Amino acid sequence: MSLNDWPEHLKPREKLLTKGATSLTDAELLAIFLRTGTAGMDVVKLATHLLDHFGSLNRLFNADVISFCQTKGMGEAKYAQLQAVLEMSKRYFQESMFRENVLDSPGAVKTYLHQLLRDETYEKFLLIHLDNQHRVINDEVLFTGTIDSAAVYPRVVIDSVIKHKTAAVIFAHNHPSGISEPSHADINLTNKLKQALTLIDVRTLDHFVVGYDQVVSFAERGLL
Repeated sequence: MSLNDWPEHLKPREKLLTKGATSLTDAELLAIFLRTGTAGMDVVKLATHLLDHFGSLNRLFNADVISFCQTKGMGEAKYAQLQAVLEMSKRYFQESMFRENVLDSPGAVKTYLHQLLRDETYEKFLLIHLDNQHRVINDEVLFTGTIDSAAVYPRVVIDSVIKHKTAAVIFAHNHPSGISEPSHADINLTNKLKQALTLIDVRTLDHFVVGYDQVVSFAERGLL
């Protein structure tokens, strides 16, 4: 049976419109993105095949262009569309974070950082600059390291803060291992940066550690 012959309430697009996106499986959501199947395989079967082939949505989204295009039914056009969707989602969450006082919307900050950093294969250290009302001025990756560490220099952090006329900061970095638990080195670094920034009257509001499934807040843990 082709997709056109399915009952209306089972078709992914109609199901989304009547029950909402959260009611769809990963394969059904991916099928809406793909739009069409291939010879002998309707779009839902194709989506299921892709998920089985790559192992998960995350691995599919992070596949390189060569691996993606070597998969049956895929090509550069679909790869470009998928990457555009991913980038739009990151920018959507970034806009949500930029609009409000970050202390009033900690969930938006966590969601943005999770989207931005969780799939990075190397450790990255991010600095979020805030004004006196704790609204985001800018965010930037200051340091990029190896698969398990990144060297962070207080002088570079201070220079960046002065350049942006920052009143308060939030730090964030990812653990490529996927484990979000702060290390002793993370805690010691945060204390060193906080002390340095205090000397120039810049407040440290939080430090987030991003893993695959979770984002841990130093402030919530009482580590600041």
